[in-house]
Amino acid sequence: MKIAVVCANGKAGQLITKEAINRGLDVTAIVRGRNKSAAKNFINRDILEITAEDLKGYDAVVDAFGAWTEDTLPLHSTSLKVLCDALSGTDTRLLVVGGAGSLYVNPEHTACVADGPDFPDSFKPLAAAMAAALSELRSRDDVKWTYISPAGDFQADGKKTGEYLLGGEELTLNDQGESIISYADYATALVDEISDGAHIRERISVVRK
Repeated sequence: MKIAVVCANGKAGQLITKEAINRGLDVTAIVRGRNKSAAKNFINRDILEITAEDLKGYDAVVDAFGAWTEDTLPLHSTSLKVLCDALSGTDTRLLVVGGAGSLYVNPEHTACVADGPDFPDSFKPLAAAMAAALSELRSRDDVKWTYISPAGDFQADGKKTGEYLLGGEELTLNDQGESIISYADYATALVDEISDGAHIRERISVVRK
């Protein structure tokens, strides 16, 4: 299976790339500047300049883009549109590293994690930007996308356990009442979805078991 990881130099991107290579997948990193990932094959390209030709022939493309400053937050929507347009009408899957703030906390799907009183104000602009990108993604019926939200506590340096629970649109807690997952376990879940999953045009979520 041939995949491309966009923004493979980031923390999540590097772990996803490494996990995919360890599983025997043929991985190409798409990076800006020097390739810092484990992939031997790489393309130097800004995400906003990616074309349909760049993504031709891949079974799956992973979008590991992240932006956190006020002036770059709109790029969550802009960059995702670039990738969707490049993959429009193809059979290539697009797997998006998403956010937890847009996960629902009630069965009616009228309230999200980011709406809660304990959600940090400093993270609200990021959550809003990622929620907007997800909303726009939901309108794309020309792309085989899957949006994967992490647990509420997404730990960059957390250990890899190799176990996780798969959830859907709502915030899922494990048996310890926690919403937590490491980047490493998230990478495991995402590569599982590439290899075995079939959640086309769905948002799924993952939490540590």
